[in-house]
Amino acid sequence: MAGPVLALSGARAAYEGRAVLHGIDLTVRAGERVALMGRSGAGKSTLIGLIHAAIPERAALVPQAAALVRTLSVFHNVYMGRLDRNTTLHNLRTLVLPARADLAAVRAVLARLGLAETLHARAGALSGGQQQRVSVARALYNGRPVLVADEPVSALDRRQGGAVLAEMARGHETLIVALHDVNLALAHASRIVVLDAGRIVLDAPAAGLDAEALRPYYAAEAA
Repeated sequence: MAGPVLALSGARAAYEGRAVLHGIDLTVRAGERVALMGRSGAGKSTLIGLIHAAIPERAALVPQAAALVRTLSVFHNVYMGRLDRNTTLHNLRTLVLPARADLAAVRAVLARLGLAETLHARAGALSGGQQQRVSVARALYNGRPVLVADEPVSALDRRQGGAVLAEMARGHETLIVALHDVNLALAHASRIVVLDAGRIVLDAPAAGLDAEALRPYYAAEAA
């Protein structure tokens, strides 16, 4: 069995003095596709932040907000995914005159998400769904083996969301993704981890679950 890429033991987190996560034990092994689920406010975003902070050298992050520099081009926003792997001189030159190889590499990533034509567009001029896909493209371009994402397809319809999740799985060895859509989680994850009030209340293979089994964890929210 592949070794762990992440191991949290008794992890806790608080926000403005209020406990958000309580005694989280979570081990993720290379090759797993983990969907973090739960009601709004269950602690998913906090746990995503904790996970990324634990393995920053191995993980690329898709934050819940697209976090793009709206005044820069899509190319430059995606290119930022590898700033730390280029020299300062190269990065400065890229601001003014990107190299053909960098343009081609970024365009190829954007094409995987149906955004090749936006390469030179200003990020702030894109729709919300397009901006979210640019944020995903930046993480794909980053290329680290673990992709940690917080609701990366919330602005997309289910078909688009499924396509983006498939590209994320194709580009990274291991996925840890906070999702709200039960059907997408069951279709694209190998493991489901459900949070409730800052605690893990379910951790099981996705193959043994269905929407009905997960319904109790969302019943109060839907009411």
